[in-house]
Amino acid sequence: MINLVIMSKSLNSIYTVSYDPEDDFLLGVIAVPARKALKKEKINSLEKLSDYSEKEILQLHGFGKNAMMKLRDHMKEHQMCFKEA
Repeated sequence: MINLVIMSKSLNSIYTVSYDPEDDFLLGVIAVPARKALKKEKINSLEKLSDYSEKEILQLHGFGKNAMMKLRDHMKEHQMCFKEA
């Protein structure tokens, strides 16, 4: 984990933000609840994700049809796919 110091233009507001590079997995692709569900299952790469079926991922708390559609499209863009059920 890396701590970043963010300064605003006025320099009166300085605060620290915790940054974890593992949280970048699928950032901007699917929503936070779905990303947290994957993190809980220790799925932090598309390669690991491809070991699961769509049905298995949809059973995770935080995953719905919308997240699955986005995830499926993202995997397709990277020439990856889910395991067949």
